[in-house]
Amino acid sequence: MKMLLLKTTSALVLAAGAALGAQAQEAVDETELRAQTITVTATRRAESVQDVPLNIAAVGGEQIEEQGFDELADILAYVPGINVVDRGGRQGNPIIVRGLNADGLSSGDGNNNGGGTVATYVGEIPLYVDLKLNDLERVEVLLGPQGTLYGAGTLGGAIRYIPKKPDFAGDSLDIRTEVSQYSEADDISYEAGLTFNKALTPRFAIRGSVDFENDSGFTDYPFVVREIGVSDADPDFSDPADVAANVRRVNDADGEEVISGRIAARWEPTSWLDGTLTYYLQKSDIEGRRGSSARSTVPAGKYELAKRVEEPNEITNQLLALEVVADLGFAELTSATGLSRFDDDGQRDQSDLLITLEYSYEAFPSFTSFTHEKGRENTFNQEIRLVSTSDSRFNWIVGAFYNDADVTSYSQEYTPGYAAYVGFDRPDDLEYYSQFYSKLKESAIFGEIGYDITDKWSITVGGRYYKYDLESFSDVDFPLFDSGPDYLMPVGISAMEDSLKADFAAGSPNGTERTSQSDNGTLFKFNTSYQVTDDLLTYFTLSEGYRIGDSNGIGVCPEFDPLDNQQGACALLPGQQFGAGPNDVSTRDETQYLPDTTTNYEFGFKSTLDGGRITLNGAVYYVEWSDPQLSSATINASLPIRVNADGAESKGVEFNGSWLVSDALSLRGSYSHTEASLTAPAPGLVGTISPPGFGSVLLDGRDGDRLPGSPEDQFAVFGTYVHALANGKELTFNGGYAWQGDVLTRTGGLGDGVTLDSYGVANASAEYDAGPWQATLFVNNVFDEYYETGVVGTPLFNQVLSDDDGGPVYVRSFYTFVGAPRTIGVRLNYSFK
Repeated sequence: MKMLLLKTTSALVLAAGAALGAQAQEAVDETELRAQTITVTATRRAESVQDVPLNIAAVGGEQIEEQGFDELADILAYVPGINVVDRGGRQGNPIIVRGLNADGLSSGDGNNNGGGTVATYVGEIPLYVDLKLNDLERVEVLLGPQGTLYGAGTLGGAIRYIPKKPDFAGDSLDIRTEVSQYSEADDISYEAGLTFNKALTPRFAIRGSVDFENDSGFTDYPFVVREIGVSDADPDFSDPADVAANVRRVNDADGEEVISGRIAARWEPTSWLDGTLTYYLQKSDIEGRRGSSARSTVPAGKYELAKRVEEPNEITNQLLALEVVADLGFAELTSATGLSRFDDDGQRDQSDLLITLEYSYEAFPSFTSFTHEKGRENTFNQEIRLVSTSDSRFNWIVGAFYNDADVTSYSQEYTPGYAAYVGFDRPDDLEYYSQFYSKLKESAIFGEIGYDITDKWSITVGGRYYKYDLESFSDVDFPLFDSGPDYLMPVGISAMEDSLKADFAAGSPNGTERTSQSDNGTLFKFNTSYQVTDDLLTYFTLSEGYRIGDSNGIGVCPEFDPLDNQQGACALLPGQQFGAGPNDVSTRDETQYLPDTTTNYEFGFKSTLDGGRITLNGAVYYVEWSDPQLSSATINASLPIRVNADGAESKGVEFNGSWLVSDALSLRGSYSHTEASLTAPAPGLVGTISPPGFGSVLLDGRDGDRLPGSPEDQFAVFGTYVHALANGKELTFNGGYAWQGDVLTRTGGLGDGVTLDSYGVANASAEYDAGPWQATLFVNNVFDEYYETGVVGTPLFNQVLSDDDGGPVYVRSFYTFVGAPRTIGVRLNYSFK
């Protein structure tokens, strides 16, 4: 019913627009209208988005500014067939394309891969980063595998951030600022930034930008303990004095400060050679996690999260990129070299996980635990590509790609006061320690050959040969049972990185678990398109996608229990990161997961109507997903891991379009319907618990079970109305509405998985354009919609235990991620030429 209402409303909006269009007196030249379509380079050639026989959406820099987009999730809300699970800056936001996802919506703390089904490019360099959308030429979103066009392999699609290059034509300086406030926040949020361009010679220019953002946050932590290991995290919540004596409130605990910037130097020594060297930096200091414990065991409100400790996290992305383009006459040669580093340094509340292990932590009346974690990822990649430029019926692309990446991480888990309580000699209360290192080398050769059979009918055949080798090892230790530091205790991530690289080169040290995997193979693509008329293009694509496997980064369970040397150690040892062990009934390898592949069948069309005033594009697709990497859990301690299942599929339709109703009014819209499900049983897929207590249970996925993480239906519409003022200035009104249907948080809703309600978010703005400067008043989430975007745990975790004093221990494992409430703000921009 709600979807029918939305479709009816949109039809009325379009009908009203048609009436306005009929009243328009001024006509726009058809050639001018066609020139307004965005030019993209998705096929490695500059073409109008309407002429590319692929499913591609492009959002230009002007549209980004017009709609006030700040990050990728803002853009993708208006792109059909793709969904971002917004979990705030602390958690990491997965990108789900065409329903290709089987992860629950809770994993990925500070992840650096966007979910792994989409390849993200910054310029010509494959790199996942949720980039702030400043000083961009455009953002391109390609749906379907793209491994024959791009160096990085893609399972379901590719996203490209295209930054503006240094301009030889002249100098400019743009400054911008923004002030806003969430309806649930105590303080204001603000941003400030600038972009400059300086042409030093007719063939050498530099361009740079820097932005600072202070987001106040809006999630409160009302129950942070005053002194860890001393204060009672579970006071009598009906007694204000008891609450005040033990816990304190942290308002707007999910605040975030972000510094982002880049500096680029471009040199064109000759007319046929063009090179750009760019350094990118984005550093986020995040105060805490965004979410709500309103469904938990404690008296928390909609925008309150019941964490016992604060959860800061610092995430830094750096990239040095060199892009060189040479016009060889018969072809264009492009070389793209990237050197990137990702650093993650954070603390999180570990109390609930340890309590639910039922190892006696819950018996300590003042129990609170936290984990300090650091990680680093270094990546070098090189892509070389030749693209034909001759004017003939044949066209071709050939390229080579190399990627070398290593990942280092460690985790230190502290249980203040617990060692003394149980009689262990561990003054620093370090209870658990783990370390992880992996090394990936990946290479590929790819290309396409196209042929115009007639002036209207074209075919393209592409292929890719890939190869990768991945090795990793992990280790765990339990210092709680030792009187001294007889384990590796790094002084920082750099020391850890050097140590693990040395260990890796020499072979794994004693006590570590080493895994390795390698694979090679080929992928195929076929595309044919037919220009039915000048205004109608149809196409069919068959393409294959691929994603490498990886380690789960967990330790192997030892054969005995240090507490009493009993068998069944995996069920008794403290700590949490244990996979399959000698007493495990499971025969699957929980230490790693293997590659998965997709085969994508798609038929689509692109059309223009009314002399170019209307564009309407659509596609119907079917995706066969082989050996899908699915989220599961270990038998021991129910740790989140990935495993391979037998098969899944996704099928659906997608539409997007635009309408220039009049010279003053324009509309854009999109709709998609996706059905993604398992196509075979998946034994032991979903990890859950069996109350009372927290005993681990694995449930089998069933043929036909709907996959989690994305809605079946999505809808978005955006309108712009420009009003010319008597003083020659312009007043522009913008309005957008994005709606999505309900979302499963676990495959098939198994294990008491939560179904998140459908929701729609409306945004509006009014801009006064005075030429060199613009002022915009905006309201995001106009109707202050409360909506949940993800979930951790299930209602099965809503249990209350008892400590040694008979006091309650409230388990708070179950909580949800929530979207931002109503936000009102002002943006100012000024351009110096």
